[in-house]
Amino acid sequence: MKASCILLVSVAAIAGADTMPLTTCLAAPVRSSRRSALHQDPFELQIVEGMWKTPVAGQEANGVHWSKVDAGKDGSFQGPAFQSGYADFTVNSATDRIVLLEASGDSVAYVNQTPQAGDPYQYGYVSLPIHLRRGSNELLFVCGRGGLKVSLVDPPKPVSIDLRDSTLPDLVQGERGRTWAAVVVRNATDKPLNHLSAIVGRESTPIGPIPPLGVRKIRFALDKGNPAPELRISEDGRELDRAKLTLRVRKPGQTYKRTFVSTIDGSVQYYAVNPCTNPAPGQALFLSLHGAGVEAIGQADAYSPKNWGAIVCPTNRRPYGFDWEDEGRLDALEVLQEAQRELRPNPAEQYLTGHSMGGHGTWTIGAHFPDRFAAIAPSAGWISFWSYAGGSRYQGDDPIGIALQRSSADSDTLAFKYNYAQEGIYILHGEADDNVPVTEERTMRKELEAFHHDLQWHEQPGANHWWDASDEPGADCVDWAPIFDMFSRHRLPSDADVRDVDFTTCNPGSTATDHWATIDQQQHQFEPSRIQIRLDPFKRRFVGVTDNVARLHLDTVGLATGSGIALDLDDQKLSVPGAPASIDLTRTSDRWAVSSHSSPDEKGPARYGLFKSVFRNRVELVYGTHGSSEENAWALSKARFDAETFWYRGNGSMDVIPDSQFDPGRDRDRNVVLYGNAETNSAWNALLGSGPVQVDRSSVTVGSDRATGADLCCLFVRPRPGSELASVGAISGTGIVGMRLADRIPIFLSGAGFPDLLLLSPDSLSSGLLGVRAAGFFDNDWGVAGGDIAWRK
Repeated sequence: MKASCILLVSVAAIAGADTMPLTTCLAAPVRSSRRSALHQDPFELQIVEGMWKTPVAGQEANGVHWSKVDAGKDGSFQGPAFQSGYADFTVNSATDRIVLLEASGDSVAYVNQTPQAGDPYQYGYVSLPIHLRRGSNELLFVCGRGGLKVSLVDPPKPVSIDLRDSTLPDLVQGERGRTWAAVVVRNATDKPLNHLSAIVGRESTPIGPIPPLGVRKIRFALDKGNPAPELRISEDGRELDRAKLTLRVRKPGQTYKRTFVSTIDGSVQYYAVNPCTNPAPGQALFLSLHGAGVEAIGQADAYSPKNWGAIVCPTNRRPYGFDWEDEGRLDALEVLQEAQRELRPNPAEQYLTGHSMGGHGTWTIGAHFPDRFAAIAPSAGWISFWSYAGGSRYQGDDPIGIALQRSSADSDTLAFKYNYAQEGIYILHGEADDNVPVTEERTMRKELEAFHHDLQWHEQPGANHWWDASDEPGADCVDWAPIFDMFSRHRLPSDADVRDVDFTTCNPGSTATDHWATIDQQQHQFEPSRIQIRLDPFKRRFVGVTDNVARLHLDTVGLATGSGIALDLDDQKLSVPGAPASIDLTRTSDRWAVSSHSSPDEKGPARYGLFKSVFRNRVELVYGTHGSSEENAWALSKARFDAETFWYRGNGSMDVIPDSQFDPGRDRDRNVVLYGNAETNSAWNALLGSGPVQVDRSSVTVGSDRATGADLCCLFVRPRPGSELASVGAISGTGIVGMRLADRIPIFLSGAGFPDLLLLSPDSLSSGLLGVRAAGFFDNDWGVAGGDIAWRK
C-alpha cells in the first residue's frame, strides 16, 4: 500500500482579490486504496457519519500525526506525502459569495463537506463555482497522484465561457460544410440555466441545462469555412458572454482532427487522422490507440504517412480516460464507425494497434471484437488491471466478493484469449521497458503460443518504453515497419466466408456477436460464455458445443441455397424447416429448442445490466427535491458531482435536472439515473414504482428480502418502462448517511466493476467487503427470484 497524506491548510481570508493561492497545509501519511469498487477510508467514514472535525497541527488521529507543510515557490505542494490523501483549507469570507475553485492534483474536493470534481491528472482547466458563506469555510481535498495546487478566483461573469478545455476540429483546406465544437460554460449563480443557446454566426444551437454552481461542456455547430469564429452564449435572447475561437487550418495530406457527436452522451468528441498518401475509397484503415497522457493527435503525428491506408486515432475520451475500457472502448468503436463513414475503407483491411495503455487497449478491444480486425499489433501493452495497473481481485468463496469479481469480468483479458485465434497478431516490446515490464509481453506470448498459429513478436534489445531505432520518419515503437508488413498480408473475411466461430464473452451487453453467431443470454450472469461452432455451407448444418449460453442467435448468411437446416449442438440434434435468414435457440434444463427471437423486455445485447451501463445512451441525471432540505441538497450536489466527474474523466456532457422537470413520457429511449429514494424523488414511482427493488427512508426491499436501517446505500439498474433499449439507475440511500456513502463510490473508474445491484453500509469504509449487505444480478427476465443476488445476513 502506498503512503498518502491528510493535509490541513491554515486559515486564510478572502475579500475581493481576483486570485488567492493557498500555500500552507498540514500533512500526514495514510494508506491508499487499490482499483476497486470498494475502498476503506476512516476519514471519509467520519464525513459520511457526520463526525468529521477539522484536525489541528500536532494532532494524532487514526494513528496519523499531523505536521505543517508549506507550498513551494510555484505555489504547489510536492513530495511523497501527496501521492494520495487529503488537503484541508479553512477560508474566512467577509460575505456570502460565489468564487471559482481552481485546484489541480486532487481527486475530490469537499466544499463545506459538499463534494466537487477534482483534477487528479493536473490538466489545469478545472474551474468550479463554489459558494463561500460568510465566516469560516472548509475546503477539504483528496490528493491523488502527487502534487497539489489550489487557488480561489473571482468569476469574470455570472455565466462565463472557459476555453481551456475546448474540443475543436481542424479545418482542412478545400472542405466545406458543417462541423461541431465544444467549450466549457460555468454557471456561477445559485439558479439553474435552462434556456441557453450557443450562437456562431447565424447558427444557433440549444444548450442543455446547467445546474446551479455547475459547469458543462456544451456543443455547438460551426461552419468549416471560418477559422476564427466568435461564440456567443445567450439566455432567452440576452447575451451572457462571448469568446473568439481559433481553429487550426491544415493542408491536404497533413494530420488533422475531426469532431463528431457521441451517442453515449451527446457530447462532442474528436479523432485524429494521418491520411493516406493516395486517399481513395477502398484504402486500408489502421485504428491506433494512444498511451496514458497522450492526445490522439499526438498519436497520429507519431506515424509516417502510409500509401495504402489511413491511420485513425480515437481519444479514449481523454488522454488518461478509461484505459480503453468502459467508455474508452465505446469511443474506439464510435470512431471506427465514424471513420468508416468518412474514409470508406475496404472492410477487409481494418487493423488495430496501440502503444502502452493503447497496447492494453489493443489487447482488450481485439479480444472483444475479433470480427472487426484482420490483425492486431500491441506495442508495450499491459495485459489487465490485475497484472499491471493495481486492480484488486476478491479472493475466497464469499458470494458477495464473487459477485463483485464477476462484475469486472470484462476486464479479464485472458478470459477472452481464444478469440485472438481469428486475428493475426504481432507483439512489440522494448526489452528494457521500465514502465510496462517485458514480462507482460512474454506472458501473453506464452498464453497464445499454446494454440495460436499466426503469431509474430519482437523484443527490441536494450529499448525502453518509448524508442526509435531508425532515422526514418515516425517513432519505431509505434510505427514499426514489420507490423505494417504483417498487416498487408492479412484480410478480414466476410461473414459469409467464415466457417468456424470460436468466441467467448463475459458480458453480452459489451460484446455478443462474432460474424454470424450471437450470444443473446447467459445461464450464469457475467461468467465466461463460449461457443465453438462450425458451419458446413453445402450440408446446411451447424455443429458445435457451447458453455454457459442460454440463448443463441445464428445468421444463415453462409449457407448454400436450399431448404432445411440441421443443427448438432452439445450432442443434441435439431432441424429447422425452410430457409430462414436466422435461427434463435433457447436452452432450458440443458436442452436446446428452436424459439422465437428473445423479447426486448428481457436482458439482451442492447440492455444487459451492470450498474455502470446506465451512464450511456444520452443519460439524464434526475435529482430529488421532495425530501428534507439536507436530502435535497445532497441529491443536487451528487448529481452535479457525477456530471462534472464524467466531464473530467470522459470529456462528457450530461443533463442534470430536478424531478419536478422530468417528464417520464418524453425521450423514453434515454437512460435515466435517479438520485434519492421513493420518498424524496418524485420520478421514482413512474420509473421504478412497480419494480422489485424499493428504497425508502427506513429500508431497502429486494424481492422478498429486506434490509433495515437509516444508513444504507443502494445502487441498482433496471429496464426503463416503455422502452426496449433504455435503463434506469438509482443512486439511493435510506437516510442522509446512506446517501453520503454514495458520494465517492468510483462509478467512473475503469476496472472497478459494479453488479446489477449493490447494497452497502458505512462499515464498508472500515471493513471493506464485510460492509456490503448485498450484491448480485437479476435474472434474464430482470427478475429477482431466478437471479443471483447474495446477501450478508
